[in-house]
Amino acid sequence: MSDPPATTILLPTIRWTDACEEVAKQLTPEDELLLVCDDESDPITSREGGLPDGVRIVNAGEPAGCSGKANAIIAGMREAKHDRIVWTDDDFYHPPDWLAKLHAAYEEHGPVTEMPFFVGRDPLSMLLEPVYAVGGTLSVYADDIVWGGAVLFERSDLDVEAFFADLRRTVSDDGILTEHLDVTPLRRARRVPVGGSIRDTLERHVRFTQIVRYHDPKGMVVMVLLATLVSVGAVAFPLPALVLLTLFQLGLYAAVGEPRWTFLLAYPAALAQVPLFLYGLARRTFVWGGRRYRWRKKFDVEVVF
Repeated sequence: MSDPPATTILLPTIRWTDACEEVAKQLTPEDELLLVCDDESDPITSREGGLPDGVRIVNAGEPAGCSGKANAIIAGMREAKHDRIVWTDDDFYHPPDWLAKLHAAYEEHGPVTEMPFFVGRDPLSMLLEPVYAVGGTLSVYADDIVWGGAVLFERSDLDVEAFFADLRRTVSDDGILTEHLDVTPLRRARRVPVGGSIRDTLERHVRFTQIVRYHDPKGMVVMVLLATLVSVGAVAFPLPALVLLTLFQLGLYAAVGEPRWTFLLAYPAALAQVPLFLYGLARRTFVWGGRRYRWRKKFDVEVVF
């Protein structure tokens, strides 16, 4: 394979994390890593020892009418020097060959994305790991959905200004990118810790539910109906449902290379799905990254504080 072209990696963050270090070490002299924060008050701007070669800080400013993540992506892409672009996040491990493997996959498939595997850090998020495995991992692979934690594309692969026009008035960066970019998901999962408290997990669940609601309303109806049918079947036929759901999750965990014991929670997780879906649809606001959002329609977002 020929050497990949110079690349810009966008990493929204307010502080220097292990992920920043891991990605910085993978840069070639021609690459750049843009750490996108809100403003100069964020800890990342005053890191002791400065920044490694090829790493720059971009101040995105406060969002208005969109999420902080969407605002950061727009600012980063406008500052990017190169046409080949990678998005990533600061909350998972990037192995030394992470960037090289993305480049190799692009040469074979065009725009590519990896899959997240969400690992709970509180009782509720651990219970919901089987739900995340279906909705956050399997759906990315099966439905050609972008995961913003690991996606590589080139500017010519999409209409950038049309993408910006949509992104600056909504919440989900990867939801909008999915609508503008034909992507090939790779069967390669990255373990992403989530939650930390039950409140954190509930807020995350509301956001995920509303992303599906506004980006795939038909899919939302199908998901609720299927979850309802599974719940009714689990109550009516508990032992067969317990066995079948557990075996299904065991196979899914094995397929994505995640030997987590939480596949054993498949049965109670299935029972929790419908109440949590309804909760997510009923909530009028949610918190993400320290900001509260009111998401009225797909392109109608208010930053409450």
